[in-house]
Amino acid sequence: MKALVTGAAGFVGSHTSEALLRLGHEVRGVDALTDYYDPMLKKANVQVLQDWARFDFRQADLLDADLAGLLDGVDVVFHLAAQPGVRSSWQNGFGVYAEANVMATQRLLEAARLSEVRRFVYASSSSVYGRAARYPTSEDAPTRPFSPYGVTKLAAEHLCTLYADNWGLPTVSLRYFTVYGPRQRPDMAMNRFIAAALEGHAIPVYGDGEQVRDFTFVQDVVAASLAAAEVADLAPGAVVNVAGGGSITVNGLVELLQTVVGRPVHTAEQPRQPGDVLQTGGTIDLAERLLGWRPQVAVPEGLAHQVAWQQSLLG
Repeated sequence: MKALVTGAAGFVGSHTSEALLRLGHEVRGVDALTDYYDPMLKKANVQVLQDWARFDFRQADLLDADLAGLLDGVDVVFHLAAQPGVRSSWQNGFGVYAEANVMATQRLLEAARLSEVRRFVYASSSSVYGRAARYPTSEDAPTRPFSPYGVTKLAAEHLCTLYADNWGLPTVSLRYFTVYGPRQRPDMAMNRFIAAALEGHAIPVYGDGEQVRDFTFVQDVVAASLAAAEVADLAPGAVVNVAGGGSITVNGLVELLQTVVGRPVHTAEQPRQPGDVLQTGGTIDLAERLLGWRPQVAVPEGLAHQVAWQQSLLG
């Protein structure tokens, strides 16, 4: 298989690329190396991938890249590139999200329908549900995002569906639930919590800490993505939750982190942030039925892996 991985230098993208390479596939990775967070971290991810001769990296922005060239000979697209983060998507920041998450996706879909790709795997998000009425949330629940970021992820998901409906493009949208693990972006909560704990600083907790998150270990997310690429009879336009199956409150996570690092961990309460929902959690029945996938890594094990990785960065 020859795969195109967008956002290949990022957190999930680099893990996906590495998994494909380990399985013997060819990978063409593309990434704009934007400065949303330190581009040196992304370049370090690319450096690891370039140890494989079957990895071809292109630094390019999907908004103006030669997409026909990028898709030449490609069997499967893993579209993981996006402008991430809820808090930056408000006000003047929204234009960046609309371009990176919606316009770039439409452009890639348009190019993909004119190519020979047999599967287009889109990394959607649990943020499309917003403040869901029931938990765990199934794929047929109403989608009502609670942030501009969520709006753009849902818009791109709708684009995938309509390209499937109108052109038969074999898309599948995977709604990832709070991905964590080694190489996680430094702005993400798990990374910030661990960094504060290791450095002896108070962990900033927004609101009362009783927000519930369904954390999903990155290797489980990669396994779901690879399964979505390989399942032969997956209907075009499918939408599937990819959730860790073990919800925990922010306060519970802090307590667990204290056990893993083996020292007291202190918190500092901060005002609740606009766009932050109180609870996320997804059913995985459909993922099991369609993809043969279930998460394998529980939060205590996954947290220990991420702590070890962040400790290694501190020397």
